[in-house]
Amino acid sequence: MTQGLELPANRTATAVAGAPGATTLEAIPEQALPSLPTLELTTKPQRSLWGNAWRQFRKHKLAMAGLVMFLFMVVATFVGSPLYPQEIDAIDFSVSGSGLSLAHPMGTDSMGQDLMARILWGGRISLSVGIVAALIAIVVGTAIGSVAGFFGGPADTLLMRLTDLFISLPQIPLLLVISFLYRPLFYEFFQKRTGSGAMGVFVMIVMVIGLLNWMPTSRLVRASFMSTKEKEFIEAARSIGATRSSQMFKHILPNVMSPIIVAATLGVGAAIIAESALSFLGLGFPSDIPTWGSMLYEAKDRFELSPHEAIFPGLMIFLTVLSVNYIGDGLRDALDPRKTL
Repeated sequence: MTQGLELPANRTATAVAGAPGATTLEAIPEQALPSLPTLELTTKPQRSLWGNAWRQFRKHKLAMAGLVMFLFMVVATFVGSPLYPQEIDAIDFSVSGSGLSLAHPMGTDSMGQDLMARILWGGRISLSVGIVAALIAIVVGTAIGSVAGFFGGPADTLLMRLTDLFISLPQIPLLLVISFLYRPLFYEFFQKRTGSGAMGVFVMIVMVIGLLNWMPTSRLVRASFMSTKEKEFIEAARSIGATRSSQMFKHILPNVMSPIIVAATLGVGAAIIAESALSFLGLGFPSDIPTWGSMLYEAKDRFELSPHEAIFPGLMIFLTVLSVNYIGDGLRDALDPRKTL
């Protein structure tokens, strides 16, 4: 045994302890030792649910095309409309019903008003109605569906019977009747309070459309809540004393957002069609405020003489609703748990 032996700093000592004859230490120069390759351990970045969903969404070609088209519509209407040089109410009978030209890229209507200016302006109204009405439907449907699915029992029975009642109502005739009866009241009320009667019509339309389209969302959310609340992590949260509100909004609701997002996306297209139908029937916004539906209504009697007056507004409705539906299809596939693992 060797005691009190100090090795130089630049030397490496090796010995075989307990071996016969191993009474000395062999000093080997450090430079003589073979260099071993350095192994670097790399870990892949953690994959999140939304990251996986985005990767799946990008693989859906039609959904990506729909997203590009919808974003183009939003930018063109909300950003391009204020920058467009023509006014929406500028009347010039000398170019009444003229076709496409450099001065008027989409032609003019029967009063010589520039169609492109009116389409861009009307797109702001139609898109705003679609988005806000869809949000109202999603909020109401999520609230009713979450309460019914979480609490069950009498609350579930009462809320689902209410849902069945609303589903059984004829939505389009009811929408027309409500708009016919209450549109003047909303217009006059907001005209006196804010000086903008059109704002009152906007509020009425989005409320009516939203409150008549929340039922599919409520059923979807109810089913998701009923299946999620029985899972192990909810039982664990309940066992450690999590309150009901905490279970609903902190643990369950974030895990059922996927179908809600898909329903909201598809609801935008349905709301745009409903608003266009109202405007086409003359029960939408006032005549001095262009929307895609009202432009179709004004062009219906001149289709043979000036088909472009109806083609372009109809094309905008078609492309917008089609792009939104493609986005919804892509989100449905991307947020499918079987494809995001």
